[in-house]
Amino acid sequence: MKTSALIDSDQVHSPPCDHDMAPITTINPSTGEVLCQYCPHDLITVEQRIDRASRAAGLWKRNSLNGRCNVIRSVAAHLKQDRDELARLATLEMGKPIGQAKAEIDKCIWLCNFYAEKAAEFLEPEDVDTGVRKTIVRFDPLGVVLGIMPWNYPFWQVLRFAVPAMLAGNTVVLKHASNVTGCALALERLFAGPGMLPDIFTTIVVGSEHVDMMISHPAVRAVSLTGSERAGRAVAAQAGQFLKKSVLELGGSDPFIVLDDANLNAAAKQGVASRTQNNGESCIAAKRFIVVDNVYDEFLECFTKEMSRLKVGDPLDEETDVGPMARGDLRDELHQQVQLSVDKGARLMCGGQPVDGAGFFYQPTVLADVTPGMPAFDQELFGPVAAVIHAANEDEAVRLANNSNLGLGASIWTASPQYAMNLAERIDSGAVFINAIVKSDPRVPMGGVKDSGYGRELGRYGIREFVNVKTVWVEDES
Repeated sequence: MKTSALIDSDQVHSPPCDHDMAPITTINPSTGEVLCQYCPHDLITVEQRIDRASRAAGLWKRNSLNGRCNVIRSVAAHLKQDRDELARLATLEMGKPIGQAKAEIDKCIWLCNFYAEKAAEFLEPEDVDTGVRKTIVRFDPLGVVLGIMPWNYPFWQVLRFAVPAMLAGNTVVLKHASNVTGCALALERLFAGPGMLPDIFTTIVVGSEHVDMMISHPAVRAVSLTGSERAGRAVAAQAGQFLKKSVLELGGSDPFIVLDDANLNAAAKQGVASRTQNNGESCIAAKRFIVVDNVYDEFLECFTKEMSRLKVGDPLDEETDVGPMARGDLRDELHQQVQLSVDKGARLMCGGQPVDGAGFFYQPTVLADVTPGMPAFDQELFGPVAAVIHAANEDEAVRLANNSNLGLGASIWTASPQYAMNLAERIDSGAVFINAIVKSDPRVPMGGVKDSGYGRELGRYGIREFVNVKTVWVEDES
């Protein structure tokens, strides 16, 4: 079995492991071949690792904020040094085009440096005028934060929750998606170099069957999940049972609203980029393209032409636009959603089939005339499939945008941005981007409403999610 240099060879096993648990296997989605097999941690090891993270939390929070910032700057330096190898590892494990994988690492570097610069400002105690000698509000750490993270952005999703949580003084335990175990172990090593405090960031290699035990562990004080609605409900219930803070970033079925004064060529190009970023496997990718009547046919023609131009192929090739889906079962589910939508009356403009041959590739696909009641409208499509929806006018476009149980992001395309800002107030989502595709940015909060979850990551709000907001009230002695 071939391994990356960033994968510890001691973690790679041929089955069986030295205990009864089955090995965790990573698969190259471009070929369907086995990359590596890992022996998962047994329950005793899981408890020991969480206990060590808890002991480290006591030391880490007493470290100065400047000292914690220097650690994060060091992580940024290691990310920069190992950029190409980390990107290649992500591509091998989950299939994103290599150029996008490198961009993910670059974004992680930006995140680390941004928070290292801004943490003191964001965590500065606030003075409150109460008429007594002094009243302040502090932002103190909670302890151990458990992160349950997905495979689609194996470095970014982890660091965007972990970096602010750690700068606030918490330590992190990571339960990553099993199909990116190599990335999970590489992340742990970023925090384990010379000058690092041991156990401030801990990766636990287990399947989902042990998540409940990890949440219930007395040392775990909060949970961050990025994942499916089903996973979100389960994690929220378990965290609630044990009275632990949770932040959930779940699915999205983001509307992409095209008004009749929009630049249609630009909107079509940006729409295709948004829909197919990360092979279409992104929560904040545009998924429902809602186009007003006057420009529906013209936009559909432009959009279909742009989708048809995309190059599907080896994600390690810099010229590839769309790589494989991460797993075969995900491709099968997507294809079923497409077929059912066509059966219900959606018009297939291009694509619509798995790609023959090895790997889990799916053709970039456009479905036109999509309406409520079709899977392409009602469900999140997690792959390179776009649903184009007709709206009689702007009011109906907003109504259709809100006709979803999800509310993560939305975008509006128009030559009248001020008018679009008024429409933005009527859209039920955690973010609205005008004449831009939805994206996560360290400077602004990210999160959803409705079944897309609760809580926020990034920006000032993200670093204050996993803190004890503590009032300190001081009066003169009477």
